[in-house]
Amino acid sequence: MTTASHSGHGMTLDQLDRGQRATVLSVDWAILAPEDAKRLQAMGLDQGAHVAVAHRGVFGGVDPLTVTVGRMTVAVRRVHAAAMTVEAI
Repeated sequence: MTTASHSGHGMTLDQLDRGQRATVLSVDWAILAPEDAKRLQAMGLDQGAHVAVAHRGVFGGVDPLTVTVGRMTVAVRRVHAAAMTVEAI
């Protein structure tokens, strides 16, 4: 598994280390259900957003991920986070 300590493109939001800040480079909207895509965009999770993983889920650390988006904190499923390519900052 690639973590935020490795540089380069191709890292997804779900691979970030807790507390690591990143910028969303792209989102693969095609793999998400249309209603999920709309909800994520409404929360500001789109290209150019500044994000960080705040917490990982209590069920084996998988779902949900608590993510800060700007000054807001939201919970997202790992499958949604995996659709977002990020670059650590």
